[in-house]
Amino acid sequence: MPTPPDNTAQIAYWNDRAAVTWTAFQEQLDTQFAPLTTLALDAAAPAQSEHVLDIGCGCGATVLALAHRVGPTGQVLGLDVSEPMSARARERIAAANLSNAQVQVADAATHAFPAATADLLFSRFGVMFFADPVAAFANLHRAMRPQGRLLCAAWRPLEDNPWFMVPLQAARALLPPQPQTDPTAPGPFAFADSARTQAILRSAGWRDVTLARHDVPMRFAPAGQIEQATEFATRVGPLARALAEEPDETRIRARQAVAAALQPFDGATGITLSGSIWLISARA
Repeated sequence: MPTPPDNTAQIAYWNDRAAVTWTAFQEQLDTQFAPLTTLALDAAAPAQSEHVLDIGCGCGATVLALAHRVGPTGQVLGLDVSEPMSARARERIAAANLSNAQVQVADAATHAFPAATADLLFSRFGVMFFADPVAAFANLHRAMRPQGRLLCAAWRPLEDNPWFMVPLQAARALLPPQPQTDPTAPGPFAFADSARTQAILRSAGWRDVTLARHDVPMRFAPAGQIEQATEFATRVGPLARALAEEPDETRIRARQAVAAALQPFDGATGITLSGSIWLISARA
């Protein structure tokens, strides 16, 4: 019998280079993701006294927001595989003096949740990295109360996300040929295909699965701050992965190309490109 896939590779990635980057850019990421975070939270509609699971909670921005929405009689449990990012989330919970939120380092795909105790499963870009998404969502389904609900934000296709594509295309000529990637492999675009995503959730026991497209502004940096925007664009996202093992000379030239490509997007409200997401909803 073949060995079932596990999340070892993703766990290693999110405890190494990615953890350093995402904790370093935590404040900028929170600001950049703010419009879509509000969209997702409003769609999820967490209510007072509810119990919420926040999957792939990262540095804790969504845990904090959910804790405020469910109030002191509610409870939010954030899970993430990254120890450094979880540590940052715990620091923020302590600084906010919240008693109704906690964060655990755990793999949500296999974690032994208490059965039928959660009202809401929420995730902002935290569920696209499961090696076996059907098994993972089946495990999460067991944690839900009857009539419990799911709301997850996930990226739509790469080509529909200029905030990823513009920097990547600017540097592409400087990079060696990139290996062909499996669009269904764990990664930021694993849920880009709406039909596949619906099939995954239905196979895992979820019902009333819907995906709604939302295009949102992604602000890299304040107006005039091309250097800051370039630093971010080359440290986070598909281009960051492509540049990870490249020599310094290539990275310098890529930064120059990205800076030039971002210049036309520098306006009065900042250096802003469009992002495109799915808001995925379902019932237990």
